[in-house]
Amino acid sequence: MTDQDRRSFLRNMGTAVGASAALASFPPAIQRALAIPAARRTGTLQDVQHVVILTQENRSFDHYFGTLAGVRGFADPFPIPVMERPGNFARKSVFVQPIGGGAPVPGRPTWGGAGTAIAPFHLNTQQDFSIIRVSGTPHSWGDAQAAWDLGRMNNWPKAKQNHSLGYYKEADIPFQFALARAFTLCDHYHCATQTGTNTNRLFLWSGGNDPLGLGGGPSTDNSHDWFNENPATDYTWVTYAERLQDAGISWQVYQNMADNFTDNPLAGFRPFRNAWYQRPGYSQALRERGVSTRDLDQLKADVMAGRLPQVSWIVATAEGSEHPGPSSPASGADYTARVLDALTANPAVWAKTVLFLNFDENDGFFDHMPPPAVPAYLRYADDPGQALLAGASTVETTGEYHHLLDGSDAQWQHRPYGMGPRVPMYVISPWSKGGWVNSQVADHTSVIRFLEARFGVREPLITPWRRAVAGDLTSCFDFATPEDSAFVQSLPDTEARRLAARALPATKTPATPTTLAAPVQAAGVRPARALPYDLQVQATVQPTGVTLRFDNRGEAGAVFHVYNRRALQETPRRYTVEAGKQIEGLWLGTAGSAYDLWVLGPNGWHRHFTGTLPASTGNAARPEVRAQSARASGELLIELRNDGGAACTFVLQALRYGNVPAQEVTVVARSTHALRLPLAASHHWYDLGLRVKNLPGWSRRLAGHIETGAPSISDPAMQGAALLDQYTV
Repeated sequence: MTDQDRRSFLRNMGTAVGASAALASFPPAIQRALAIPAARRTGTLQDVQHVVILTQENRSFDHYFGTLAGVRGFADPFPIPVMERPGNFARKSVFVQPIGGGAPVPGRPTWGGAGTAIAPFHLNTQQDFSIIRVSGTPHSWGDAQAAWDLGRMNNWPKAKQNHSLGYYKEADIPFQFALARAFTLCDHYHCATQTGTNTNRLFLWSGGNDPLGLGGGPSTDNSHDWFNENPATDYTWVTYAERLQDAGISWQVYQNMADNFTDNPLAGFRPFRNAWYQRPGYSQALRERGVSTRDLDQLKADVMAGRLPQVSWIVATAEGSEHPGPSSPASGADYTARVLDALTANPAVWAKTVLFLNFDENDGFFDHMPPPAVPAYLRYADDPGQALLAGASTVETTGEYHHLLDGSDAQWQHRPYGMGPRVPMYVISPWSKGGWVNSQVADHTSVIRFLEARFGVREPLITPWRRAVAGDLTSCFDFATPEDSAFVQSLPDTEARRLAARALPATKTPATPTTLAAPVQAAGVRPARALPYDLQVQATVQPTGVTLRFDNRGEAGAVFHVYNRRALQETPRRYTVEAGKQIEGLWLGTAGSAYDLWVLGPNGWHRHFTGTLPASTGNAARPEVRAQSARASGELLIELRNDGGAACTFVLQALRYGNVPAQEVTVVARSTHALRLPLAASHHWYDLGLRVKNLPGWSRRLAGHIETGAPSISDPAMQGAALLDQYTV
């Protein structure tokens, strides 16, 4: 998509994208932010002079944006398979969960009977406004691990309560939808770890949670979210704020120390505790910048005076935090509007400012996408050569496992720390206007890496695995040709809804639905940023098993999730492959046995392999498919292989998009046939099914998006009802 095409697309899509149409409708605070053009000096990242980070509380991506058009929400074509009951293979998707009180069976939960299943359901504030203050759910280390279940993700209500599957629509949270439509929304942004607030904020403010226990960690809970007079309880590793201080980069925490909901993680660290208690030798600068009151009125005053620091963190009040209980989406929207009011009070400052608005964790609210993570231990051993992993990694994984117990339940020892579920991340700036979606994998360490990229202060505590898999958020921006727009209409401001929510006497836990209904995602696409991915998986089938070779020809590391649909009780395998590298995995079997391997990567990338292991490698046909992207032309290159001794006929069909004509190709023994499939008509999205005549059960499915280095659009197939039953090719 050329720059001219992109601007035309933005203007023509209107409300479907919520981009730069003059009739777009936005709240006043958002309008002011949109109306200020970027201060373009170099057309690069160096034009950013101020980075502001506002981290809100406890909402998952699906909980807020599963119904939003143009993001990977409820209409995701490839929700992961989950086991309904032993012997019934892959007939349900992750959108169907056993209710918390469902009858268990030995080994795994079941929901085959009537009245024991639940799907994501609407928290309808139009019918009952009190549900805007939906009750919170469990959100600690143990229940998060139980819900994730090493990637199986099929026991969410039991671990997190039934209403964890509740979600809002646009009419319920209009400000949040308007913000997402006006700027850039990340739909592959994850919280850093499978636990609660403080640990996730430690990743955001220091790059990690001290996994090796060198500075008072590892952290898996909120034990250090406030000051403690006993120095023995201090965290002693270095925070990123201190690194900025040492490098001469100006920074400030904006907060009210009497009401910051204990959301400033600096309160757990020795230098800041020294400053708080004014112990001998304490740093006055750390006290003033990190643990003193400087609220939104002073933020606005600093903006007006042109003294906004280079890096700022904002810690909300309890009511403004968006946390279930003391806050609500309505109160959080009003707080965000007041932050935008402050930051846009001086247009010359906003023209040089980036605001990252993310959420520290998901509370217990459901999200359907499996988080990227290191391979799970099937058997731990002090000698790595004796350990057994469900998958593998080409990159070092030290620091990504909870090997050292810190008082947490021993059953979670050796579990991966994260990533955790997806949470909302808005990228709000003059360089990210226009209703874009960014689908590069990121987590809280990505915010620090953006600061690294801009200010040159490196955070050594970010693990090599995080650096390989999580981006630095620079792909969310267009610094060279930022979108400049005019907006004329407005919605009612946020104050009235905040007051109405505040007047509610208590939180509310909704009733569990009595019927199973699929949630629906709105139709429409969004402009999509170019991504660094070019992934392929090739299969080799032998009488003794299937080998998958994971090949990363892109510019960023990626995690491949593999679900064996014939043994979903097994721990899913994960393979982390750095850019430019390969790795293999083997699934053993016996001749004549069936295989069914389901593979997922970023941004809707998918491969599916089914068939029967051959009795021998002799004279029968042995079909296989090799595929790779031609980034320069935007084509998909397919090689139809037949390594056997008899001819076979491949049948190719476009399953979505209709951009590839159906065709049959006969490949004689021990030969290949090449296909070049142009995909420009579908903006380089593809979804192809292949089968072989007279070979029942053999199939391959290839789906994804070819990245050409240019902007594109979101997946056009993401609209309509969620898939409750897992597909069968």
